[in-house]
Amino acid sequence: MPNPKLLVAGELNVDLILNKIQAFPQMGKEMIAEEMEICLGSSSAIMAANSAALGVDTTFCGVIGEDYFGEFILRELEKKAVSCQHITRLAGRKTGCTLVMSYDQDRANVTYPGTMDALTIRDIPIESPTVYQHLHVSSLFLQKGIHRDIAQIFMHAKAAGMTTSLDMQWDPTEQWAFDYAACLPYVDVFMPNEAELLALTKAGSLAAAMEKVRPYLNTLALKMGKNGSMGICGGQELTVPAFEVPHFVDAIGAGDSFNAGFIQKYMSGAPLEECLRAGNLMGAISTTGAGGTGAFADRQKISETIKDFWGIELSLT
Repeated sequence: MPNPKLLVAGELNVDLILNKIQAFPQMGKEMIAEEMEICLGSSSAIMAANSAALGVDTTFCGVIGEDYFGEFILRELEKKAVSCQHITRLAGRKTGCTLVMSYDQDRANVTYPGTMDALTIRDIPIESPTVYQHLHVSSLFLQKGIHRDIAQIFMHAKAAGMTTSLDMQWDPTEQWAFDYAACLPYVDVFMPNEAELLALTKAGSLAAAMEKVRPYLNTLALKMGKNGSMGICGGQELTVPAFEVPHFVDAIGAGDSFNAGFIQKYMSGAPLEECLRAGNLMGAISTTGAGGTGAFADRQKISETIKDFWGIELSLT
C-alpha cells in the first residue's frame, strides 16, 4: 500500500506534568516542583501524534468535551498533522486531565477520566470496505464504553481487512477484566509491558505469563524499559536491547512512542527484529523531550536526534 493509513481509537486528555519534585507528596504537607508542563496527554494521542511525526497518515477516533481542554487537544493534534475527523465533541461533558508527578524514570499519575468513557463501538469507523490499513487501540481499562466490545471491535476491523494492535495499559481498578483468550486471536500485535502482562495473567514469573498468553498470540511486542523489548511471533522469539539515552528528560509516553515506531515498521511489512528496534529507538527518543511528544517536532528533527545521540543515519523524510 503506497500510502498506509493508521486509525487510532482511544482516550483523549491533557497532561499537567510536574518535574523535579522535592519529595513524594504526603497528606497535610506541600511539596515544590521546579518544572511544570501542560501538553497533549493520553497514551492513544501520544502514539497518534508521534506516528504522524514519523510520516504515517494518521487519523484519531475519540471523544472530548466542549471546553478549553478539548480545544487544546484538537489544536495540538492538528499541529501534529493528525486528522481529527472522527473526534466527537460532547456538550455538557468535561475533557479528561491527568496530573503526572514525574520522578526520574518513574511517575505517579492521577487521572480525571472525563469523556474517556464516552467512546463506543458505534463511533469507530471499522465498517467494510475501510480506507484504513491498521487499527490501534490503547488504554482499554480507562474506556468503559469500548471495554465490553473490545473483541468485537477487533473482529470487525479484521473482517474489514485491517491489521490491528492493542496496548491495554494499566488497569486502575487492578481487576484486569480482559478476556484475552477471546480477544487476542483478532489482535495482530499485543503490546503490554512486563508489569501489565504479569498483572493480567496473575503469573508468578514473566516466562509463565508469556506461556499463558502464547496460545492466543499472533505477535507479542513486550516492552521492558531499560532492558529493551521482546518479540514473539510463531516460533520466533527474540530480545532487542534498548538504546542508552545521553540526555534524559522524562519517561512519559516512552511506551507510546515505542508503539509508534513499531507499528510504522509493521505497517510497511518489516521483520519483527526491525520493528522492535524501531520501537526501542522511538521510545528512547521520547525520553529526550518533555511529555511524550516534545522530542517529535518533525521528521527532520527526529533524524537529527538519532544521528547526534546514536550516530545512526536514518532518513525519515
